[in-house]
Amino acid sequence: MSIYKIAIGTPAEASHPGALRAALAEFFSMLIFVFAGQGSGMAFSKLADSGSAASSGLIIAALSHAFALFVAVSVGANISGGHVNPAVTFGAFLGGNITLSRSILYWFAQLLGSTVACMLLKYATGLETPAFAFSSGVSSSNALIFEIVMTFGLVYTVYATAVDPKKGNVGVVAPIAIGLIVGANILVGGAFDGASMNPAVSFGPAVVSWSWTHHWVYWVGPMIGAAIAALVYDNLFIDETLEPLAAHDL
Repeated sequence: MSIYKIAIGTPAEASHPGALRAALAEFFSMLIFVFAGQGSGMAFSKLADSGSAASSGLIIAALSHAFALFVAVSVGANISGGHVNPAVTFGAFLGGNITLSRSILYWFAQLLGSTVACMLLKYATGLETPAFAFSSGVSSSNALIFEIVMTFGLVYTVYATAVDPKKGNVGVVAPIAIGLIVGANILVGGAFDGASMNPAVSFGPAVVSWSWTHHWVYWVGPMIGAAIAALVYDNLFIDETLEPLAAHDL
């Protein structure tokens, strides 16, 4: 089972030049993703009449996040693996594709990138990036299930297109596949809980607006979904006779 592949790493790894470059790549990828994704929602709200074009706003959010994530994953792929998501990093860790030491470095960079992006949006627009929230009638358990299932689909896609040693030419389309599953999931869950699938994406707006209501859902759900996807794909579909991926290959 993949749980036996977990590697802790060493504290010295966090100061290794390669690890620092990878973390910096995660920071910039996250900044690009959040600035474009969240910023497009703010721009649409400014242009649209209040509440009169909710369906159009959902489509705009799905497209902007899909495009932005495609770019963010692509520009970071050769340096950090283009995780752009603490949940993806957690899934990679459970599969033995990255050490805990490097994972912590990635998480810090991802959270900082999201926060900086939201601060830049606040200063550029004069508005606060709204924190993720539930729609009327949506409970914590409803939102938790949404986040688990949507993040499962995301991390399963990451494993199938970017992690699996048998991926072959499919790896070329990994960034667009990852972007598309996020866009599709936003069309499903966006109207209910905002469809985060990414603790860092939720963290930046929460810090800037200082709104933490139900924030735990946007951590617990994605982490559970990522863990299930990683363990399922790694144990069922990755051939144990093949060489495991090095941390820098993801």
